[in-house]
Amino acid sequence: MTSLPVAAVERVIVTYKSKTSEATSNTAARSDATAKAAETGESLSFERRLAGGAALVDLGGKASKKDLTEVLDAFRADPSVASVEPDIRAYAMAVTPNDTEYTKQWDLFEATGGMNVPGAWDKTTGSGVTVAVIDTGYAAHTDLAANVVSGYDFISTAADARDGNGRDSDAKDEGDWNATDGECGTGSKAGDSSWHGTHVAGTIAATAGNSKGVAGIAYNAKIQPVRVLGKCGGSSADIADAITWASGGTVPGVPANPNPAKVINMSLGGASASCPSVYQNAINGAVSRGTTVVVAAGNSNANASGFTPANCSGVINVASTSREGNRSFYSNFGSIVDVSAPGGETRRATDTPGTVTTPQNGILSTLNSGATTQSTENYKPYQGTSMAAPHIAGLAALLKSAKSTLTPAEIEAAIKSNARPLPGTCTDGCGAGIADAAKTVNAITGTTGGTTFSNTADVTIADNSTVSSSIAVTGLTGNAPAALKVNVDIKHTWRGDLVIDLIAPDGTVRSLKASSSSDSADNVLAAYTVDASSEVAGGTWKLQVRDVASGDTGYIDSWSLTF
Repeated sequence: MTSLPVAAVERVIVTYKSKTSEATSNTAARSDATAKAAETGESLSFERRLAGGAALVDLGGKASKKDLTEVLDAFRADPSVASVEPDIRAYAMAVTPNDTEYTKQWDLFEATGGMNVPGAWDKTTGSGVTVAVIDTGYAAHTDLAANVVSGYDFISTAADARDGNGRDSDAKDEGDWNATDGECGTGSKAGDSSWHGTHVAGTIAATAGNSKGVAGIAYNAKIQPVRVLGKCGGSSADIADAITWASGGTVPGVPANPNPAKVINMSLGGASASCPSVYQNAINGAVSRGTTVVVAAGNSNANASGFTPANCSGVINVASTSREGNRSFYSNFGSIVDVSAPGGETRRATDTPGTVTTPQNGILSTLNSGATTQSTENYKPYQGTSMAAPHIAGLAALLKSAKSTLTPAEIEAAIKSNARPLPGTCTDGCGAGIADAAKTVNAITGTTGGTTFSNTADVTIADNSTVSSSIAVTGLTGNAPAALKVNVDIKHTWRGDLVIDLIAPDGTVRSLKASSSSDSADNVLAAYTVDASSEVAGGTWKLQVRDVASGDTGYIDSWSLTF
């Protein structure tokens, strides 16, 4: 998603011919490095033996291109040397997107309440999968436009549709505002348009890597807006037809869907003691056509069994969790909940309803600034199981893209079996736990997910200081893997000031990030992969952070190791 940096070489890897003393003796290899230092005038020293038998030789600092060439030539001219090569840098492929608001998307990457999405992006980004968002329609947004395909307006009543007619091929969101209290039934309140479907769509598939806004979970998937909610909500008859059409089924009087969706998101619902047959029949048909149906559990802090389509069978029913990893105070719950995902809390449970007191803890996504009709595009944080469901729809798209043969049942099983327990509280039933995107993708692609250890305690980073955060690894035998995953979340202005190292239990230092006087961006949110196969897994590992310049400070927010 960004160009790779160009790093100076600091070491070379020398492989000696099998019958030479240097191939097996560290003393001989050390002597040879000393001899090559005298020959080239460089500060060469033997550092350690690699797992494959090669010798790692330190150049005594960052070598210029000319100096490196001289060292390589000296080793290549030695008849006892089989090969020599620079120790080049590798970088995590699941790099931090350059989207300007990505650092606010805690729901994707934070260790406590996030869904571990970046770790899945080196394997799948949703390409080839269409996700139908059955909702209020689409408010034009440049952070979504590239991923939107043609949809349909299924609102059959012109007054509710606000577009002067009934059903048509234009899924434009005409607004769902209400002018007066009671307009939509007893207890209904006046309110502005929500642009709800556009917010949901951004969580699923907002464009990533475009130096703009937010990144979607399945940022290379396509969004199909299917409009069913207008003035005063939507009817079950229209919603059921939308489910059928979105999944490639036939609806009388409506042209066939040219882009049938393999995932449907329904962040909508109403009160009902049981699933209406019109919903269940439509869902059954969608699933039979291979479409995964994801629904929101509801926002009434009640048992989800009393709300529909959450109580329909064949769906993935999603509850909401907070940034702290608790069940969100408003989220429905119960035994019919399948899994949880971040839905956020833009206010505390005790704050005045309708207020926004903790926007940083909400789910940030694409929106529109219009009070009633569409105006300029923007971004806002929302809270709700409506925000949790698209996290799972996005994950379903990642899975379907990574392995096209997966059935809806297999996708649901994979998500549930790879979820992690809530780090906070949910005493009323939050399903299998918080979904873990990377672990689920690894499971279906045959990649071992490993065991994760983390430290979420904040460690202050002062100017020109060196600090560390420790993780005690227990219960593992043998050596660490050759692809040890190190996930880092550091809050710090001007991140170029920071040098980040991983320190193994025996004190061996492995560089994760160098300083850069030109990198003025905020925060380090990255997933690194290091070869730690020469280290014993068990023991205390440290993340060491050095601030090498004045003027900017921050803290280690959290970090983790996945073996």
